[in-house]
Amino acid sequence: MNPVLPGAFADVLARHGDRVAVTDAGGSLRYAELADRARAAAEHLARPHAPGERARVGLYATNSVDYVVGYLAVLFAGGVPFLADSAFGPFDLSRIAEDCGLDLLIHAPGADVGAVVDETPTGASEFGALTVSRVRAFAAPRPRLLDDTEVCRFTSGSTGRPNCIEFSGAAVSAAAANWVKGTGLSAEDRIACFAALSNGLAFNTSLLAAFLPGASLHLSHGLPTATRVVRLLESTAATRLVAFPALYESIVRRAPKEGFATVRTAISSGAPLRENVREEFTRLTGVPVHNYYGVAETGPLTFAADGAGSGLGAPLPGVRLLAQEEGIRVRSESMGSRYLNAPGVFEERLDAEGYYRTGDQGHLADGALHLTGRTSRLVNVGGRKIDPIEIADVLRGAPGVRDAVAFEAENQHGEPTLAAVVAVEPGVTAQSLRAHCAATLPAFKVPGILRPVDSIPANSIGKPSIERLRRLLTEPPAAT
Repeated sequence: MNPVLPGAFADVLARHGDRVAVTDAGGSLRYAELADRARAAAEHLARPHAPGERARVGLYATNSVDYVVGYLAVLFAGGVPFLADSAFGPFDLSRIAEDCGLDLLIHAPGADVGAVVDETPTGASEFGALTVSRVRAFAAPRPRLLDDTEVCRFTSGSTGRPNCIEFSGAAVSAAAANWVKGTGLSAEDRIACFAALSNGLAFNTSLLAAFLPGASLHLSHGLPTATRVVRLLESTAATRLVAFPALYESIVRRAPKEGFATVRTAISSGAPLRENVREEFTRLTGVPVHNYYGVAETGPLTFAADGAGSGLGAPLPGVRLLAQEEGIRVRSESMGSRYLNAPGVFEERLDAEGYYRTGDQGHLADGALHLTGRTSRLVNVGGRKIDPIEIADVLRGAPGVRDAVAFEAENQHGEPTLAAVVAVEPGVTAQSLRAHCAATLPAFKVPGILRPVDSIPANSIGKPSIERLRRLLTEPPAAT
């Protein structure tokens, strides 16, 4: 089957040659320069472990110009990029490498990848500050990719390990084209992106979507503080801001007086943005926040075009959405195909008509989608889905722990966070529990609130009482 994405990118890179394509704190590349570097880098990608198969290349790095070069290089070399969250720790990265049969890993030189790669970096300068290393061969046979798979991304699923979503080139291309059409993205737009390109928010709105009309993509290194946001907006004269709700909350707390003069659109997704934060952000900056709803497995689904009022907007082109009592179901042109490393799990979430059960509950009012809750157990923290059962299982493995319950709560700023109440033996502290989690889990899965207790409060039928657990979090910790 002929791939879609190499040709699509080659076309836009040639068509917009002299325009600025992508920048970061270290520099910028015009479209023609990006094409040259990506093609040169593609020449240095080694052959896959399995002769005759496409190279499977993990991208494990933060946003940068070099990341975009690496992504395009894999496509131009005929390989399949696997976009791993840079917040994944060594444990999850090792599971991904083995589950998916990765051949190569593009990573920062200082990344903790020793358990995954052989010491054989290419040293190719075309990858800039990133290193390309060969992944060690695992004994387990690797699963076969679908013939039309061109990109793989990850989501934390109900299996407790990162599920690898296979996307066809047609699905990735449709996600970008429908986003451009549905949101009015143009060549004059300059996108300041503070979401990781491995995440659906950035991947669907700010990569191929930015390049199709000839817009420019501006990436930030490091923690996206309010100060860093303002600095990037001012230096690039950005017209669009793409970020998770936590960043908008940070901006509201800082209450900046300037920096948003050129911004016309702010886009939020990944988790619910509180209405008072949205209103206060617009009051401070004059910029409307446009909510966007998407699901990792289905791509972008809705967009609030007017940036006013509550709700997540109307369905984008190519999307059919049903909001019914049993939950929200969707069918889109940008849907994934399956989970490479979890056979049958994706398929179980499809109904007889091919609609994907999102696990969200909500309704349509005046054509706009409004979410009201979840039908599944996953906790949404900063745009990342976390399985609380996985976290509780990890905590139960800590020395001195009798039982544990993990659940969604609010931190001191009123933002969603993962909390855990843990029944422990005397002497076990929140610090020791946190250290145990950090040794096994990626940082974003370590509970933001940990409360050691003598016993887990239960309801009348013996199950943990979430209501009483939440009340526990508001009480001062017992003296130790």
